[in-house]
Amino acid sequence: MYSKEETQKLKREFWVTFAEKYPRKWVLYDTKIKDFSFKFYVDNKKAQVLIDIEHRNDEKRIAYFEKLEALKNILEEEFIKDLVFEKEYVLENGKTISRIWVEKLGVGVSNRNNWDAIFDFYNDKMHALELFYLEYDEFIKDVE
Repeated sequence: MYSKEETQKLKREFWVTFAEKYPRKWVLYDTKIKDFSFKFYVDNKKAQVLIDIEHRNDEKRIAYFEKLEALKNILEEEFIKDLVFEKEYVLENGKTISRIWVEKLGVGVSNRNNWDAIFDFYNDKMHALELFYLEYDEFIKDVE
């Protein structure tokens, strides 16, 4: 087990190493849609690439989710397979969001031998989601 300080240092090193291996600017929070973001997540069991829709207005949150759901076949056939779509995803803090994600199981941040596999997974899947988003962003944004 790592101390809290050691864990923070390891995670910092993980992200720095990832940025060095794949030095580019990711879309992440720069989607031009309020509370609609792309995220990377890793713990000691899995790595995930996520789309989180956290709009405070449930109707808008669901409208954005349903736009993505309408594109699900295109998304899975042309960009990325094995996505999980969850309209009502409850965070640890109790907040309900909509989440779409893909994950790689059996890898962890604390095992440096997993890092390259995680980095390649991140690059592959996030790049695919970004290409999809850049092609369909106008459709997705139009929820009015």
